[in-house]
Amino acid sequence: MQDTATASKKPQTSGRASGPLAGIRIVEFAGIGPGPFGAMLLADMGAEVITLSRAGQTPRGAAARGRKIVVVDLKDKASLDGVLALLDNADALIEGYRPGVMERLGLGPDVVLGRNPRLVYGRMTGWGQSGPLAQAAGHDINYISITGALAAIGPAERPVPPLNLVGDFGGGSMYLVVGMLAALLEAKSSGKGQVVDAAMCDGAASLITMFFDMTAAGRWQEGRESNMLDGGAHFYGVYECKDGHFVSIGSIEPQFYKLLRELAGLTDPQYDGQMDPKNWPVLKEKLTAVFKTRTRDEWCKLMEGTDVCFAPVLTMAEATQHPHMVAREVFIKHEGHTQPAPAPRFSRTPSSVRTPLQADLAGLAKEWGG
Repeated sequence: MQDTATASKKPQTSGRASGPLAGIRIVEFAGIGPGPFGAMLLADMGAEVITLSRAGQTPRGAAARGRKIVVVDLKDKASLDGVLALLDNADALIEGYRPGVMERLGLGPDVVLGRNPRLVYGRMTGWGQSGPLAQAAGHDINYISITGALAAIGPAERPVPPLNLVGDFGGGSMYLVVGMLAALLEAKSSGKGQVVDAAMCDGAASLITMFFDMTAAGRWQEGRESNMLDGGAHFYGVYECKDGHFVSIGSIEPQFYKLLRELAGLTDPQYDGQMDPKNWPVLKEKLTAVFKTRTRDEWCKLMEGTDVCFAPVLTMAEATQHPHMVAREVFIKHEGHTQPAPAPRFSRTPSSVRTPLQADLAGLAKEWGG
């Protein structure tokens, strides 16, 4: 359980590194999507992240926070020598190019680990470093398509892209960060680095482990809106209210379902068959009609904070104003923009939100080498 008396509610905002990774040095080769987001997480936790960017492609926005940004031309020998000198004293590297690009630049694992054997070499791709699709272009939607994840998400009529949360950030960034942290931890005892091959198709497949288990146990069937967690069950889903807004319920456990019935006035005996899938379609229709009898605010007044397992479906703008999110300071203002605060929270070494800074390659290489 978290020690609420000592846990930091709000991340430190300063130019100095704070967090459990303070002292860790990471070189990031600028990219898009999961690589920068993973580097942001590491920077928030205190790592010193140097981002190498091409001219005219300087990283911006929240995903660039906490970095020292250096503009380099990796095809220029002097710049390449400076990058290698920087990597000689780095703890880790992040790159998100197609397989073979770093090798052609003279910055492949054999070269870099040959000079700095303790370095953790993080590679972020969609398809991975090997396999028939390794050299093909793709995006989040493609990587989650071949895992079985996309086919299971959405209404019965067709799959719906879950933004790019499952591939880019869940299956990509999070697995990259976990892999790199594990390799950094191991390198402290062995003195040896290694390559971390983080592929979005691997990570997205890993994320749906539970559903493979449920299939093996006979508790999951193919077909959207056919199962308890995919919109098939009347007690786990999203409902439209009288005012056109939506609410969500997840009343799975019997005691939570009982409370839902009490508060929503669901006295029809047919609701007794909660876990019988044959009842779900008709009960879903009935519950749809019930939720349309009140506005979202009226349902919130009745159910929010109870054990129904209820929440209003908010827009991003609305989420920043919700009392719970405000109380926990889940969103912060940084450089004039509202953005999510670092997560998770640390009681003794709080994360920090730092402004990106332009830096000089030669100066950084000298500083790290000194």
